[in-house]
Amino acid sequence: MILASATPVGTALGLAAAAAYALPALLGRRVGDGARRPVLLAAWLLHAAVLMWSLLGQQPRFGFGPALSVTAWLVLTVYAVEVRLYPRMRARWALAGLGAVAVLLAWVFPGSELHVRASPWLPLHLALGIASYGLFAAALVHAGLMRRAEKQMRLASGADPQAGMPLLMLERLTFRFVAAGFVLLTATLVAGFFFGETLYGQAWRWNHKAVFSVLSWLTFAVLLGGRARFGWRGRTARRVLYAGSVLLLLAYVGSRFVLEVVLGRGAP
Repeated sequence: MILASATPVGTALGLAAAAAYALPALLGRRVGDGARRPVLLAAWLLHAAVLMWSLLGQQPRFGFGPALSVTAWLVLTVYAVEVRLYPRMRARWALAGLGAVAVLLAWVFPGSELHVRASPWLPLHLALGIASYGLFAAALVHAGLMRRAEKQMRLASGADPQAGMPLLMLERLTFRFVAAGFVLLTATLVAGFFFGETLYGQAWRWNHKAVFSVLSWLTFAVLLGGRARFGWRGRTARRVLYAGSVLLLLAYVGSRFVLEVVLGRGAP
């Protein structure tokens, strides 16, 4: 839901944000938190400036690059809040790399312009969808931290028990993000099914995006049901989460990538 900007200011902001993200990602653990935090904050603010400049600067554009850029920014926003509540959460360098790649993708692949006759409710519908992407992406980040914590527990019995976040806390956070993302994804699908003609000028169609979206919704429903009914956790829960996330990625980002890059055309 951002506007890709080809203006010199937009380009400068995008490259500055990517460079600021890349610095801590490349340096990794070779620099301390005191040096990384200001750089990551600057990168996050520059990323926000890119989005705001695009939104205020020209005709709205939609595509897989902008969608990934907004998703990455939302994940980094969630992390910035969580790290204040849980200081032992450690994923700065990986998320910085994600931010750099996402900003560059949105710059290289800005998407196609929104039709001037599009419904004024369409941005809200797209915002719901992208917000669900962000929440599921945050769940994936926490699932990765869970996997790392489990591996450390198995391989380093003498490791510092205070290092990183407790496994049960990571598990609870993962499923909270899954549940919140599921609610937003449900709202997005319901709106698209019942109000597709108002939003897009055409009724709901069972195209690739719709099929993959429904399949991802069913997968996440199975995950939440399995968690509630059978207490799914660990590797089983992660595998279902990964499967649902891949299906959701294919639903919008994947279909738009094929249209914009492979076929070289936009989509309504």
